[in-house]
Amino acid sequence: MNKVFGVMSVICLSMVMTFATATDSHAKKRIVFGGGPAGGTFQVVANAIQVYKPVKEMADFTVKAQSSAGSVENLRKVNSGKSDFATVYSGHVYLGANGMMKNDTKKYENVMAVAFLYGAPAQLVVRADSGIKSVKDLAGKKVGVGNAGSGAFANCELFFTHMGVWDNIKRNAMGYNDAAAAFGNKQLDAFWLFTAFPSGAVIMAAQTNDIAMIDLEADAIASGFFEKYPYFSKLSIPAGTYKGVDTATPSFQDSALWVANKDVPEDVVYKLLEAIYTDKGLAHMVGQKTTFKQMSIKNGVNGIVTPMHPGALKFWKEKGIL
Repeated sequence: MNKVFGVMSVICLSMVMTFATATDSHAKKRIVFGGGPAGGTFQVVANAIQVYKPVKEMADFTVKAQSSAGSVENLRKVNSGKSDFATVYSGHVYLGANGMMKNDTKKYENVMAVAFLYGAPAQLVVRADSGIKSVKDLAGKKVGVGNAGSGAFANCELFFTHMGVWDNIKRNAMGYNDAAAAFGNKQLDAFWLFTAFPSGAVIMAAQTNDIAMIDLEADAIASGFFEKYPYFSKLSIPAGTYKGVDTATPSFQDSALWVANKDVPEDVVYKLLEAIYTDKGLAHMVGQKTTFKQMSIKNGVNGIVTPMHPGALKFWKEKGIL
């Protein structure tokens, strides 16, 4: 009798545990937030939102950060629904929506803007004694151009092609940290980034070499780049941002946007915005990376030139931004 009772107890306990797991998985829908490569700010965005306590405590869904190659891969994954949210550059959202991506005429119309996160500038690192003063001086040089599939790579290809040097350099497709390491070992003459400053990869490079940063704004102005690609804007990387770079470096930037697949429920988008865009939420983001000082209610829709998700429209209208 005791044996039978014991077996029944085990069965009942197993059924309870199975039911609990089933109800828990039903209650907590898994929401994938696409990040980026190691060393880049995209991954920090996804991780920061995933670990924020009010987000973790939400009853009906759980956010899971997932690494990726970067902006272009994120655009495609959000469009297909493989990722619910991600960070994508405004330029790629615009080009994708209009079927204007490089060698890709598909229209990525399922990607909707949620919020402005930060401005991401182009950065080109060389050795201080290299004699390289312009992108045109890179001809024949070994250059890190970003991960294939990343926004860094796509924007490097765009700008370098516009400048007439893309096919004249020895391209090395790699992430920022790998590029900094290769640069430190004299395996690269230069490396390109398209990310917020200060970048950990550039800081690493400046520890092993005397570095210089190229004035990319001058190249862009002289070549008519801003006229052809109006979603880019000018900015300067302040003097002293990196060791040994004692003057401001003029450059250009795109806006990194939080985006969502069009089928993500309106209330999910709204609840996440409501959690992050508070004093505590924004302080949490800045605590993860100072780049996120650019995030605010006031800047919430900066750089957005494509349709917004209904949940975002509702939120920003209530805030008086739209």
